[in-house]
Amino acid sequence: MTPKVIILFSGKRKCGKDFLTDHLKTRFGDECEIIKISQPIKSHWAKEKCLNLDELLSDGEYKEQYRLDMIKWSDEMREHDYGCFCKAACQNATDKPIWIVSDIRRQTDIQWFKENYGHLIKTIRLKADEETRKERGFKFKSGVDDVVSECGLDDYSEWDLIIDNGKNRKTLDKQLSSVMALINSL
Repeated sequence: MTPKVIILFSGKRKCGKDFLTDHLKTRFGDECEIIKISQPIKSHWAKEKCLNLDELLSDGEYKEQYRLDMIKWSDEMREHDYGCFCKAACQNATDKPIWIVSDIRRQTDIQWFKENYGHLIKTIRLKADEETRKERGFKFKSGVDDVVSECGLDDYSEWDLIIDNGKNRKTLDKQLSSVMALINSL
């Protein structure tokens, strides 16, 4: 079964992507699947280096120890096939009418989804000011926060919805309602 809608979420580290997408999943219930482009990357890395996959998939410090190496390796893989991780993540997706891709980071990620799913795609950018991100644990790291995996969509302007999840954020319910309205417009 092909999904009826695929929502692509993007945003900087500690802007609240996982928080918002997890709440969306709760609201959609069994109609929804969360897909992570990073999942096949982290799965490979866990097997290759005998690491704890659950810890790599979490939002903790464990993942941060390996982030730079995972970025370098995944960039090398994308040089051969820019959509390799998008494809791998979708192959494991369940048959649900709504797919939420919680970690779009590059224009080629959006390109791959549009090439393969066209009109089903809706794009959402989460933004948060640096002070709020720091309150959530963000610490700038050279080689991580200044490369394409964090900055590749900074100049992208074709978002279907932009949500401020920083100091001036609306309530969670209003944020979720704005996403629901976007989907209901289909």
